[in-house]
Amino acid sequence: MNDDNINDEAIGHDHSMTAFTKEKDDSLSERGTVSSPLILVRSLVRTYEQPSGEVRALDGVDLEVSRGEFTALMGPSGSGKTTLLNCLGALDVPSEGEIYLNGQLLSDMKRRERAELRRDGIGFIFQSYNLLPVLTAYENAEFVLMAQGVPASQRRPRVMDLLKAVGLEGLEDRRPTELSGGQQQRVAIARAMAGEPELILADEPTANLDSHTGAALIELMSRLNVERGVTFLFSTHDPQVMAAAQRVVRLVDGRIDHDSLRSK
Repeated sequence: MNDDNINDEAIGHDHSMTAFTKEKDDSLSERGTVSSPLILVRSLVRTYEQPSGEVRALDGVDLEVSRGEFTALMGPSGSGKTTLLNCLGALDVPSEGEIYLNGQLLSDMKRRERAELRRDGIGFIFQSYNLLPVLTAYENAEFVLMAQGVPASQRRPRVMDLLKAVGLEGLEDRRPTELSGGQQQRVAIARAMAGEPELILADEPTANLDSHTGAALIELMSRLNVERGVTFLFSTHDPQVMAAAQRVVRLVDGRIDHDSLRSK
């Protein structure tokens, strides 16, 4: 795989952004403090215009998420879970309200800065995996590191360590079509972890998996949360995910209906 052939759009990045490593620019962490929430949402509204009229996917959401949380967003279809994740991940722009990530107000950030935040500060796990079919498991997991400009000598040990951690040791040369659904989702987890983000956003990560595979993936992500200190925020209908979560936030009609926190 040639470094010159990286396509930023494939992972949601702007063409205008320039590669930089966290060592070169630590501004994403300097503005937050250990005591401040990683995510701070105030009066968040997201509306869409439909032929039948305006739809309020989010209707005044207030939310704080601390570093290291393992939190599930639950609620019926259309409750706003995915919309909230998209706004938190700087993939969508709210109609009203404020989102702070690590002390940064997203609406104050330029397009390039939001792309850099997605690249370096946030990992994404999608329901449909979103792996690049022409790339191997190793190359899919490595992709973000290439976009960050991490040297090849540093990329390989990090990727191999992650693939081993997610149970894919020996399968690094297989393409997505040669992997099961559970194995593809494990590649997606390794890819999300590769850039060493503080936050991972997961949209229905177990929806396409059988219960046994889903339980194994939940255990894996919970272990990564504990051992590596990564904050996980899920949208889910899966009772297994909700049972494993430290905190469950219920959305109904674009509003937070219930928020429960329990000890790990």
